[in-house]
Amino acid sequence: ARSLGRSRPADLPSNEAVEDAVREYIAVFCADTQPAELAALRSLAMRWLERLAEFRPHLSGAAWRGTATRLSAIHLDLYCDDTKSAELALINHGVDYDVASRPGPRGAEVDLLSLASRCPELGETVTVFLTVLDHDDLRGALKPDARGRSWRGDAGALRRLLAEAGDPA
Repeated sequence: ARSLGRSRPADLPSNEAVEDAVREYIAVFCADTQPAELAALRSLAMRWLERLAEFRPHLSGAAWRGTATRLSAIHLDLYCDDTKSAELALINHGVDYDVASRPGPRGAEVDLLSLASRCPELGETVTVFLTVLDHDDLRGALKPDARGRSWRGDAGALRRLLAEAGDPA
């Protein structure tokens, strides 16, 4: 609506309101499958967080917030001293990826790397998006939402979420 010029930002629902609606949908239509799918995606995300540890990765998006299903992608934010170092690491590990861009936290375009990763628990391939940010962007990245919840978390925070859900990854 915003891009069509049809609405003022104040007329649009907040991110939290949209997320609440997604949670209601999941509770009604996906309650029997979504918890296991979320656990599988979080386990896969943990493997990538560990693999990319040198870039201070943080999980964000639906897998972090708890609304992911098997159709969701995994979103990781990488905080690099040198933004090309993440690409070099993927190349060195023989990982095929595509490059695009998206607006970053300061308005400038940042690299968005996408790759396909097999998720054994789901028995399918999941898209993993790596947003390559400057190390300095980490300072403002952990601001909470209106309810005090973080929009992203590092490997330690994800381990705590997995432990709370009973998954010892």
